Amino acid sequence: MEERLQKILAHMGVASRRSAEEIIAEGRVTVNGKIAHVGMKADPAKDHIKVDGKLLTRTEPLVYFAFNKPRGVVTSLSDPEGRPTVKDFLKSVKYRVYPVGRLDYDSEGLLIMTNDGDLANAVMHPAKEIAKTYVVKIKGIVSNEAIEKLRKGVRLNDGITEPAKVKKIKETENNSWLEITIHEGRNRQVRRMLEKVRYDVLKLRRVSIGGLKLGGLPSGGLRRLTSEELEQLKEAVGLA
Repeated sequence: MEERLQKILAHMGVASRRSAEEIIAEGRVTVNGKIAHVGMKADPAKDHIKVDGKLLTRTEPLVYFAFNKPRGVVTSLSDPEGRPTVKDFLKSVKYRVYPVGRLDYDSEGLLIMTNDGDLANAVMHPAKEIAKTYVVKIKGIVSNEAIEKLRKGVRLNDGITEPAKVKKIKETENNSWLEITIHEGRNRQVRRMLEKVRYDVLKLRRVSIGGLKLGGLPSGGLRRLTSEELEQLKEAVGLA
């Protein structure tokens, strides 16, 4: 049966659908010897689909990992600037996995790594409203007024944010620590929200995605999800 090519690539564990579209647009995919285009359909049972010259076959099992991305690492499998990427931490993984969503260069914490394109697409889909929780260290003592603004939503250049859960964890003479939970996936959203209420972010760590918790996983550490964690995550995105 014919399906959109980006969906096939996701099913085959090449990348998420969004990343698969980029791979197709870059001219790296061929169908029966011809360069493919975004939106093109193919039948994986009949057509010869190649990525970077390699014929696609589904021989790998679906695997799922939690990864604690360190600060100063790019959430990508390659970087044209030569910076460290998450791929540098995957040498012990024999399957081709990729990161689900983004965590910016200066941030750290939980990333899901998998070759399950359906799960990746569901986690990243805005309509699913998957909860993501961050622990943030900011410069200065946060005011109750600022916390209330974050809870209600602040106006960014791409629109007003949805209400966030915000809890003050602790404060010192010069800094504050907040726990912030959002359900959107805008670029650098938590940092921009705090900048809007005039606080500089000193450290940002994601500690939870859809109920999956970072826990005590060390920086740069990688571990397989338990069956219970995977089931909970699938329930959160409606795939159970």
